[in-house]
Amino acid sequence: METLTQITNHWGPKVARAAFELGAIRLAVDTPFTWVSGYRMPIYNDNRRLLADPGARALVAEAFEAMLSVLKFDPENIAGTATAGIPHATTLADRLGKPLSYVRSSSKGHGLGQQIEGLGASGSYEGATVLLIEDLISTGGSSIKAVEAIVGAGGLCPYTLAIFTYGMEKAVEAFRSLDPVCTFHTILTYNVMVRTALETGYINDDEAEALAAWQEDPFAWGEKRGFAKEEGR
Repeated sequence: METLTQITNHWGPKVARAAFELGAIRLAVDTPFTWVSGYRMPIYNDNRRLLADPGARALVAEAFEAMLSVLKFDPENIAGTATAGIPHATTLADRLGKPLSYVRSSSKGHGLGQQIEGLGASGSYEGATVLLIEDLISTGGSSIKAVEAIVGAGGLCPYTLAIFTYGMEKAVEAFRSLDPVCTFHTILTYNVMVRTALETGYINDDEAEALAAWQEDPFAWGEKRGFAKEEGR
C-alpha cells in the first residue's frame, strides 16, 4: 500500500468490525451515553476491550507497521501513552524489535518523580526518534502532553499513531500548534467507522445521518436532540 488513505480503507473496516464485536465501539443515537464531561454523546469508545482478543491486538500492530512503512519512518523508540496506549505500543515494539517507553499524564509524586518510564540510566531519549502510540484521539489534549513530555526528555517525535479518532477539529488544531511539528494518523477514522457500521447493519441510514451530524458539532448535538448536559460533572 502506498498511501495512508489506502491503509485506512483496508485496515480501518477490519478494526471497526473487531471493535463492534468486542464492544470497544458502541453507538446509541436514541439513548446516548453520558461522557465524563456531562455531555450526551451517541458514541462510546473503550479500546481496552480489544486486548481481550489476540487477533485484534495483532491486527492493530500490523496496521501500525503498515502505516510506518508508508510514512517511511523507522523510529528508534516506541512510546505508549499511559495506560491505554501501553499494550499496543508493547505489541508493536516487540514486533519491530524496538526499545519501549511509556508516558504518564504527569510526573510521579514520589521516588524519582519521572513522567516517562523506560529511558534507562540517563533519563533521556538522547536525541532518538520516537513514535508515540495512543489508543484514541479525541480532543488531542492527552496526546499533546505526551508529545511535549517526549520532546522535553530529549526525544524527536514527528508522528503519533492511534487506533481511532472522533475527527474533532479541536484535535487537528491542537496538533497544529505543536513546535516541533508532530502529525497524528489513525488506523480507523470516524467516517470509515460510520460507513462500516452501516454496511454491517449495526446502524441504519437515519442513525448514520445523526452520527454525521454529531461530528459536525459534537458538543451541541445532545441539546439539539433534547439531551441536556448533566451539570456538576
